[in-house]
This record gives sequence, C-alpha cells and structure tokens, in this order.
Amino acid sequence: MSPISPLPQLSEGQQAKVTALLSTGSMRRRLQDLGIVRGSTIECLHKGPSGDPIAYKIKGTIIALRQEDANNIIVTYS
Repeated sequence: MSPISPLPQLSEGQQAKVTALLSTGSMRRRLQDLGIVRGSTIECLHKGPSGDPIAYKIKGTIIALRQEDANNIIVTYS
C-alpha cells in the first residue's frame, strides 16, 4: 500500500498523485483551476530555505504554494 500524506511531506524531486483536496470555498476552486484534482500527478521541485513557499510542477505548470494551503492537499506516493 502506498503512503498517504499532506503534499508538503514530499521531498524535492518526488512525485505523487492527488487523492483528496480538503480546501473549501474560493481556495478550493483556485487549486482545482490550477489542475490540482484527484488523480493528477504533482512533483515537488523546490522548497524555500524556511520551507515556505514550495514550488510544485503540475500538468506542465510550475506553481508555488504556502505550506498552510499545501497541507490541504492529500497525496499518495510510492
């Protein structure tokens, strides 16, 4: 069975599949518009010196998310 964890737990270079999006309201819609939906693959590219923000690649686009927002994205990885 693959581990399930919040998105910020990924190491740089590690990929995972989105299994759940716990955000609500406008933040949920914004994340979905960026392609963060169940089943999509997301890769951790770079973590800032303090760990915030974190750069991710999803569907060919690089985005930066604050940890508080990324913690609402649950992923499965191997």
